[in-house]
Amino acid sequence: MDYSDGFVSKEHQELLRSASPLQISITPRSSKSPKSSSSPRSLKNYDKHSHSPKDGRPKKGGYGGKGAWGGLLETSDEGHNLDPNDPNYDSSEEREGTNMRKAAEEEFGEYKKKATVIIEEYFVTDDVVSTANEVREIGLPRYNFYFVKKLVSMAMDRHDREKEMAAVLLSALYADVIDPSQVHRGFAKLVESADDLVVDIPDAIDVLAVFVARAVVDDILPPAFLTKQSESLPEQSKAIQVLKRAEKGYLAAPFHAEIIERRWGGSRNKTVEDVRLRINNLLVEYVVISGDVKEACRCIKDLNVPFFHHEIVKRALVMAMERWEAEERLLQLLKAAAEEGLINSSQISKGFGRMIDSVEDLSLDIPNAQSILRGLISKAASEGWLSASSLKSLPFEQAKRSVEAGVAMDFKLKAQFIIKEYFLSGDMEEVSRCLEAENGPSSSPELNAIFVKRLITLAMDRKNREKEMASVLLSSLRFPADHVVNGFVMLIEAADDTALDIPVVVEDLAMFLARAVVDEVLAPQHLEEMGNQNQFSSSSSSSSPSIGSRVLQMAKSLLKARLSGERILRCWGGGGGGGAVEEVKEKIGRLLEEYESGGDVREAWRCIKELGMPFFHHEVVKKGVVRVIEKRNERVWRLLRECYGSGLITTYQMMKGFSRVGEGLDDLALDVPDAKKLFKCYMERAKIAGWLDTSFSIDLITNPLNN
Repeated sequence: MDYSDGFVSKEHQELLRSASPLQISITPRSSKSPKSSSSPRSLKNYDKHSHSPKDGRPKKGGYGGKGAWGGLLETSDEGHNLDPNDPNYDSSEEREGTNMRKAAEEEFGEYKKKATVIIEEYFVTDDVVSTANEVREIGLPRYNFYFVKKLVSMAMDRHDREKEMAAVLLSALYADVIDPSQVHRGFAKLVESADDLVVDIPDAIDVLAVFVARAVVDDILPPAFLTKQSESLPEQSKAIQVLKRAEKGYLAAPFHAEIIERRWGGSRNKTVEDVRLRINNLLVEYVVISGDVKEACRCIKDLNVPFFHHEIVKRALVMAMERWEAEERLLQLLKAAAEEGLINSSQISKGFGRMIDSVEDLSLDIPNAQSILRGLISKAASEGWLSASSLKSLPFEQAKRSVEAGVAMDFKLKAQFIIKEYFLSGDMEEVSRCLEAENGPSSSPELNAIFVKRLITLAMDRKNREKEMASVLLSSLRFPADHVVNGFVMLIEAADDTALDIPVVVEDLAMFLARAVVDEVLAPQHLEEMGNQNQFSSSSSSSSPSIGSRVLQMAKSLLKARLSGERILRCWGGGGGGGAVEEVKEKIGRLLEEYESGGDVREAWRCIKELGMPFFHHEVVKKGVVRVIEKRNERVWRLLRECYGSGLITTYQMMKGFSRVGEGLDDLALDVPDAKKLFKCYMERAKIAGWLDTSFSIDLITNPLNN
């Protein structure tokens, strides 16, 4: 029965009227079924476009017009709105939704501001590592697509230098800092906004096409991006032109990768060096020629590098320390720039902080560098343009030095020569011999720390081969743990300055620290002790972690990872002048077992020599003495006597080996109750045989070494 034909009783009509506000939708069955295409109700007619100004969508959400039951049985929540007339209406839901939207908008607005500042600073400093850390510290990865869009759009309206910098930064941030999906979304929004970009940037289509092509070449966008985006864009839009030009004009060309990578020159480090040169020329001209403070301030302003003003402070201080007659004039310039607001307080503090970090190296050229710097800090603080409380104390105060400044400087130069020779020859025995000659058997803590700092600093600026060699040498020398800790502390304190030459200083230092723990040069507890030191805590003026805390945090993360020991041992290839430490330890254990069970002393001696690690022979002594104490087996003692008598194991290695046994006596006594008594007995025998110095005593073993 068709309800439109008027065969509806009054009762049914009342029922329909009462049900219509509820939008009940049960489509009634009609006795007339529109089967023919000519029927006015045929579906074909709905495909035609209407030119009527009326909304062409179906009435009541598609649930029919007159005589229809509405959508009561529809369960979809699409298009659901809160109705104040609903009996179940709760006004708090609407308020909560509004508040959430408002909070999200404010959060996104704050992210936009921070992203813009970070990009502006990056275009000035060209510091990829610092920029990556700043993006990470924002802590809102869901908005990183905006950073991608903003970075490219800002670079498009600048010179080729900034375009190249933007492309390099995106490649550096990809996956590590910015998720691939966010990079994809950022480029999608850039392409969609091509029509707007053309208004301000006439060549926007070509520049954006190069950026898209560069992203494909750098593997941060898949080639399929071009096809998928084209499918969802209007055919006549500027966005389609961008994608077509990227695909056919750049990616389809022969040698396209090389052409695209060289499109903007590709020289990223030129700017910083140029700025440094201009700063140096500015200061020289001011000191030597003009002496005009206003002119110098104008030149500083013209540099237009407000985020790099700490370099001006540092260069001026170095010049004041080198030329005592120019000190007053340079301090006058810095004071004027500070009072005028040209150089802000944070940049001044950062410049002085960098000087404190590098004063040890500067002492090689200026013997009294520390006292001069201390005087400059005092003058600046007394004149009110430097907050001395914001600076950390000068490292290694003169009163606490156990080694004279002249001796330390002389040792630094010799250590640098020894390390460079080692990187060329790989001869660890020569390194040990030179250190014993320079540092002596007493092993001065400060000189050992200086050697550790020099070794790792020189290795960080070289290839993986040298880094591996440095780690193996550090493990073989077996410096006392606190000496090594002091060396790493000095490295971290100077990391800000080192980062100017080695951008990945945080990552490299963290890997060296983790490797030292894996090689048992340091214990995990030493990382905790380093973390508790004041100089590694975050500064009160900034919520960002200090470079020291970042190094320690990264080192701990590396050590916590699955199969961390194996990965860290192979981080630099494992071919740095000797086998991996753990493998050598296993070989020593096996050869002692074989010899103990009836092997030939000459064969065991030959195996020890073939290890090729003379600076690790203290491990043979340590394991051998422990076996003698545990099993009362004189065979191993005879092997040690043979090795010492032939010169294979030196007195220095004997002393290290016995020292390590002495430090582990408490643990050894758990298995061998009279271990201390036996150790003293064997130690006296070693003295009589000439293996140990007569002054050697168990009471002198005060610095714990890791077994």
